[in-house]
Formats: sequence, C-alpha cells, structure tokens
Amino acid sequence: MNVIETENLSFVYGQGTPFEKTANDRLNIQIKEGEFVGIIGHTGSGKSTLVQMLNGLIKPTSGTIRLEGTDIWQSPKEIRKIRFKVGLVFQYPEYQLFEETVEKDIAYGPRNMGLSEGDIRERVISAARFSGLRSELLSKSPFDLSGGEKRRAAIAGVIAMDPDVLILDEPTAGLDPAGRDVLLAQISQYHKERKNTVLLVSHSMEDIAKTADRILVMNRGRAEMLEDTRTVFSRGEELEKMGLRVPQITKIMSGLQKRGFDVPSGILTVEQAAGVLAAYRGRSV
Repeated sequence: MNVIETENLSFVYGQGTPFEKTANDRLNIQIKEGEFVGIIGHTGSGKSTLVQMLNGLIKPTSGTIRLEGTDIWQSPKEIRKIRFKVGLVFQYPEYQLFEETVEKDIAYGPRNMGLSEGDIRERVISAARFSGLRSELLSKSPFDLSGGEKRRAAIAGVIAMDPDVLILDEPTAGLDPAGRDVLLAQISQYHKERKNTVLLVSHSMEDIAKTADRILVMNRGRAEMLEDTRTVFSRGEELEKMGLRVPQITKIMSGLQKRGFDVPSGILTVEQAAGVLAAYRGRSV
C-alpha cells in the first residue's frame, strides 16, 4: 500500500516575477507504507521543497499529494492535522528548541494534539528513549545540552507526535562522525521498532547506503530515479553526471572488480566489503 503518492506535483518560487524558479517539476512518486526511503540530489535539486510540501508546510503550485489515498489539501483549514501524521525534522532542528525544559519541548507537539497529560508524559519518555536522550536531561534547559543532545531533543519532539511518516532533512549535518553514526543508528532502530515510513534527505551517500530500502534521486527539480538502493548505486556514471557519487566503498569494490578480482557488484557498506574480502582471502590462501 502506498502511504504517499504525488501526481504531477510542481512548485514554483516567485511565480510571475523575474525571479521565477521551478523547484519541483511534475513529480509522480509513490512511497510505500513502512519503507525507508533515502532522498538524494545536488544542492538546489528540490529535495527540501518536496519534503515541505509532503508535510503540508507549503502548498503546491499545481498537482496533488495524497496521504493514504486522500488529497492533503482537500480541506485546507485542516492542514495542521497532516503535520501530526507527516512529521518533519528540519536541517539543524536544534534551532527550533524554545521551551524552558527539554521535557516541555518534546511535549509541545503532543500537547497541541489535545492528548491527556498521562499520554503526553508517556510519549515524551518513549520519544526520548528512541532518540537516545538520557532521562536526567529532560529536566534541563535545552540550551544547556551539547550539540548532539540538542539534535536528539529536537528529533524527539517530532517522534513524540507518533507520525505515520517521519521525514528528516539532513539530520546529521554538522555532527562529528561519531555523533552521526549514533544518530543514524537510533533512526534505524526507531524505524525497525515502529515499522512506520521514514524519509531521509542526505548528502552523504554512505548514510543513505546504510539505511535506505529505496532511493529517490532528485535532479533539477525532477525525480530521476526511485529504485532500490543497490540498483541506484549501480548506476554510478548516471549519478556522476548529476553531480552525485556512489559510496566510496562501492567505488573501491567496483574498481577491484574491473581489475579482475572476483567480488560481487553492489557492495554498499564497509561491513559488507569486509565480509567479501575476508571470504575472498580465504579462497585465495
């Protein structure tokens, strides 16, 4: 079942002015319920505009977005309800923190959903656990947290709304490698446990390779590909023409293959490569 579908979806900034720019051009995409989709594309390819439309934050210039079969703009006065079902974590989400305590910040969304205090508290605790926040941090000011902790607190605020679709726009931007790995692992664990739909926008091909079932490739406002991860990264030459690249380990293993080594195609992670090379070494001894 498709949880999200778009039909000829377009958005034009500054329409009718000398600064008119088409950000998304007649997109027709389908996102299945429960899958993890990576969204990649060069800067200015339309990724952020797309996810903001999926969340109902901006209205399409033309075309339709369906959530579970229903046009999200069918009742414009109720668009706020869509944002509870399609949660969006912006790039550098820690700048959205504003409450006196971390707990109040995480509770903000559920409280606006009209939940009881008991349900709100339960969601805050659950969201903090999913995002890797220690319980003792809940009583602190969000501005006293470290950079990584602020990021996790902001993500927890969206998770606490228990959205059917969780969209993350460059959630690891600005984090050090260790912090990035921890956050990605927590997002993956959240997806496995909740079994909801996750869309991850990232410039890191390695991050996408580790997490995504399928990849949406955006190029000049259009959807160039929407296929499984292995298939997309097997089209390295096409990606390079769009200013993208395959994961570094995929490129290395492809190079070995071209030099006559009997290694399989479509290696996406260092862990996969290590297993293949260990087996290869065992055969050659």
